[in-house]
Amino acid sequence: MHEHLRKRDQVREITREVLQTFGSLQPKLEHLATTPLPDKSSLIQIVGDLLEVIYPGYFGRKYVEVANIEYHIGDLIDSIYARLTQEIYRSVRPQCEKKEDNNCEHCWKIAEEQAILFLRKLPKLRVRLSADAQAAYDGDPAAKSIDEVIFAYPAILAITTFRLAHELNLQGIPLLPRIMTEHAHSVTGIDIHPGATIGDGFFIDHGTGVVIGETTTIGNRVKLYQGVTLGALSFAMDEEGRMIRGKKRHPTIEDDVVIYAGATILGGTTVIGRGSVIGGNVWLTRSVPPYTRVIISEPELVIDSK
Repeated sequence: MHEHLRKRDQVREITREVLQTFGSLQPKLEHLATTPLPDKSSLIQIVGDLLEVIYPGYFGRKYVEVANIEYHIGDLIDSIYARLTQEIYRSVRPQCEKKEDNNCEHCWKIAEEQAILFLRKLPKLRVRLSADAQAAYDGDPAAKSIDEVIFAYPAILAITTFRLAHELNLQGIPLLPRIMTEHAHSVTGIDIHPGATIGDGFFIDHGTGVVIGETTTIGNRVKLYQGVTLGALSFAMDEEGRMIRGKKRHPTIEDDVVIYAGATILGGTTVIGRGSVIGGNVWLTRSVPPYTRVIISEPELVIDSK
C-alpha cells in the first residue's frame, strides 16, 4: 500500500511548517523538557488502586481472603506510594528553580513527603466516604443495598475521586487533582472541581450534568439532583482586563439543603441557608435565609389534542 503514496515531499514540507511553530507560540503548546509531565494513564491507575484500598471487594480484585487482607492492602499501598511519588515529582519539577538538574533530589524529597502525607489521610477519608455511601442509600428509595450504591452509583465514584483529589489540592500539588476529577467527570458526567469544600454525608442523585465550581462551599448532609450548577456569576477583572484569580466566585450551600434537578445557583456571595429546598430549574443569584423553599410558579400548560 505505502509504495503508492507519492506525496511524501509535501508531508516533509508540512512537518517543517509544524516544527517552525515550536517555541514561537504564546502560550506554547509543547513541553520539551528532560522531566516529563505527569502520566495520565498512570494516575488513573493509581486512582483505581486507591478505590480498591477504600472499597476492597468492590473495586479491583473481587475476592480477597480475610487472612490475606493485610498483605494485599499493604502491597497495594506500597505500590501506590512508589507510583504516586513519581507522579508528584513530575508535577512539581517544572516549578523548581534547579532547571539544569536532570534528577532533582530536592523535588524527589518533596514528592516523597507529599505522597506519605496524602496516604496518611486514607483512614479518615474512608470514614467520610462511609457517611457518603450511607447518605446515598438513605436518600434514594430505589437503592436496595449499600452494595448497589457502591457498585453502581456514579456519585460514589465522582465523590470518592473528588475527596482524594481535594486532599492533594490542599497539599498544593499541581496538575494531579484536576486530572483526577476530570477523569471522573468524563466517566460519570459529574464535574466537581478539586478546590471545592464539601461536608459529610454528601449525595448526588442520578448526577448527570452536575457542576460544582472551585470556590463552592457545601455543608453537611446536602443532596443534589441531576443538572444542578453551582457556578460563578461573573469574573472580576483587573485594570488591564485580566481575570483576577483566587476570589470566591461560587455559592455557599449550608447544612441539610436539597437542590432539585436543573437548578442553577451562581455567585460568590450567594448563600443558601440551612435546611432550605431549592426547586427544579430555579435560577438563583442572591442568598436565601435558612429553611426557605424556593420554587418557580407553575407555568400555564397548553395541551392540544389532535
